[in-house]
Amino acid sequence: MTDNSWIYLCFAYIVGLSATNLVIWGSEGLTKQQLILVVLGLIGLAVILSLATSKLRLGKITYRLWIGATIIGILGVIYFDWRIPQPRINDISYQVTSSEDKLVTVVGKVLNEPRLNENQRLKFSLATAAIKPSEEVSGKLYVTIPLLQGTGIYPGQNLEVKGILYKPQAASNPGGFNFKSYLARQGIFAGLKGIEVTITSDSQASWGWWRLRQRIVRSQLRGLGSPVGQLVSSMVLGQKAVDLPKDIRDRFIEVGLAHVLAASGFQVSLLIGLVLKLTTNLSKQVRLVTGVGTLIIYLSLTGIQASIFRAFLMGIAVLIALVMDTKVKPLGSLLLAATIILLLNPLLIGDLGFQLSFLATLGLIVTLPALQAKLDWLPPTIATLIAVPVAASIWVLPLLGYVFNAVANYSLLVNILVTPLITIISLGGMLSAIAALVMPILGSAIAFMLLYPTLLLLAVTNFFTSLPASSWAIGQISLGVLLIIYGLIILLHLNLWWRKHWGIALVFILTLLVIPIGYNHWRLTQITILATNPQPVIVIQDQGQVFLINSGEGESIRYNVLPFLRQQGINYLDYGINLSSDFNFESNWLTISEHLPINYFVSLGHQSHLLLNNSRIKSKSFNEPINTKSFNLSFNSKLSVLQLETTEATWLILNDVKRDELEITQYIQQSNWNKKPLILLGSKISATWLQLLPKTIITSKPLPAYLKRNLDTVTSYNLQQHGAIAWTPQYSFQTSIIESTSNNNY
Repeated sequence: MTDNSWIYLCFAYIVGLSATNLVIWGSEGLTKQQLILVVLGLIGLAVILSLATSKLRLGKITYRLWIGATIIGILGVIYFDWRIPQPRINDISYQVTSSEDKLVTVVGKVLNEPRLNENQRLKFSLATAAIKPSEEVSGKLYVTIPLLQGTGIYPGQNLEVKGILYKPQAASNPGGFNFKSYLARQGIFAGLKGIEVTITSDSQASWGWWRLRQRIVRSQLRGLGSPVGQLVSSMVLGQKAVDLPKDIRDRFIEVGLAHVLAASGFQVSLLIGLVLKLTTNLSKQVRLVTGVGTLIIYLSLTGIQASIFRAFLMGIAVLIALVMDTKVKPLGSLLLAATIILLLNPLLIGDLGFQLSFLATLGLIVTLPALQAKLDWLPPTIATLIAVPVAASIWVLPLLGYVFNAVANYSLLVNILVTPLITIISLGGMLSAIAALVMPILGSAIAFMLLYPTLLLLAVTNFFTSLPASSWAIGQISLGVLLIIYGLIILLHLNLWWRKHWGIALVFILTLLVIPIGYNHWRLTQITILATNPQPVIVIQDQGQVFLINSGEGESIRYNVLPFLRQQGINYLDYGINLSSDFNFESNWLTISEHLPINYFVSLGHQSHLLLNNSRIKSKSFNEPINTKSFNLSFNSKLSVLQLETTEATWLILNDVKRDELEITQYIQQSNWNKKPLILLGSKISATWLQLLPKTIITSKPLPAYLKRNLDTVTSYNLQQHGAIAWTPQYSFQTSIIESTSNNNY
């Protein structure tokens, strides 16, 4: 073993944990087959690397060290599997019944501050103790309650919550949000839709960091008003400390400024710099104690999150090095910080916040100096202003593209422009927070001075998100392509020839991304039926043309429809077709049009004035047929039926309006049906339609039992059970598209 052996062992541990992301695992942990596969993969990787380093003479690594590193990697996999949360035998998730309207009363303790969700309900975690009348349970619940019921609720409080228990759902659509996996990582296996909350009489408000957090947030809100106050608090304490309005959060994410809303290394570096500046004339020991104490207080206020904890550990290393009159090795301290965090919680290896924080810091360590050297012709301040976001972006953009299937086109420019504003607001926000802890009115006064810089920051984000193509869908990137991209980035830093010919690497990366996506876009013929409520959303892709039938509603647009379109690399819609009779359809389609330009819009019954006021959207009559290379679409306004003809089959797409049975019968008798198989698609299917003898029926929910008995020769799918369904001419219907495209680990 050498002095640097710990580096190889730490790296081996991280590689072992990372290998678990190559398989899709659930709350039950890794299967034996997956465990064996990962272990064999690590052994094979170690053998290949040892032979390669020996052949290329890349350092003197003994076989004993290789064996030790392999064992550490395997132990990391086993440790990861052991730490996956599992429900206990009396976990409250086992109390969930199939009845959707059974009310229960759960007794438990609040674990965190309530926060607003997308439906304007309060959400929090509850450590359960019992279900009334007297059944003892364990485990945690994800609880949502009406806003008015949540007044005065705080962490540590004992509550009785009456509501409906449910099991969180996994992603039912490609690219959709996996709510089940998200909660399972936190050790939560059930949810409670609360209706009524009772605060037990023995509850007493205990002291906690949440009280100081509230004091700061209220002080800044008083000085700046809403929503500017929430934005400043989010930039200082992280978005988990405050209810930031959804539209502001979405704009910052879309323009590539999501990191601004999360307490991270940027805030920690500013805080350390401020402390060291204020303690210049004090002894090194006092500066160390003051700095460490400040970081501990800040960590406690923000909450222990992966990105802030990483910055906290590296900040401690900087302060210790200052006292010892030595230099910190940035790469070594980053590796050590990552290892410590992953020893405490190995599941964070799949946490996007941890991954982005690690990669951005790595970029600042290894890429920033080279960029600053290239920009030495600029004034140092401007050179740093440009180089910092570029260095971080090089390392984080591939991962962001892999996870979100999209890139923010103006991200780099926006980050360069707003860095001075972020610095001013963050520093001012920290001073305001310190003052608020001593005297809230003073904190409000300091916060007020940040009003115009914050308004300018909001104006910049609003401007860039309003520009065309502010976000560009790039489609699904395979894990293999992602690894190749990062391999090339590493090669650029290690090899002089590649550094001189970096343009070749850039062209190769663009080729890897553009050619497969372009080929798929212009060759693909596919109909995808998404599992959405109250009506299924249908996406038709035909050799470059894209149709969206129905828009979805609210959360369904955000968590199902838009993610699927991004995953497919869709950046525009040739046709938006509305079959819904819901009066809210205008707002739903407006949400779609804000993210994707729509060329033609067709609506059943009445046109959308809001949409058609947009000069870029053209109107088309519902009775006018539409033809593509592979499909013919025609409409029957009387029965609200969309007929889709392919060379293989005839589709009848039904909306949710009530139809007269006699009119359906007349339509069936009068229509000139061809010999092609018939496919019926709708949220629910009337028995009268079965006179058509369809070959396939697709519904949102299971068919009634009395209908199933008469459908022995009919293939039926229900989206609630099967999830999204894709049809292609080559493979007909596929119900396994979720499993093949989802990854629980990101």
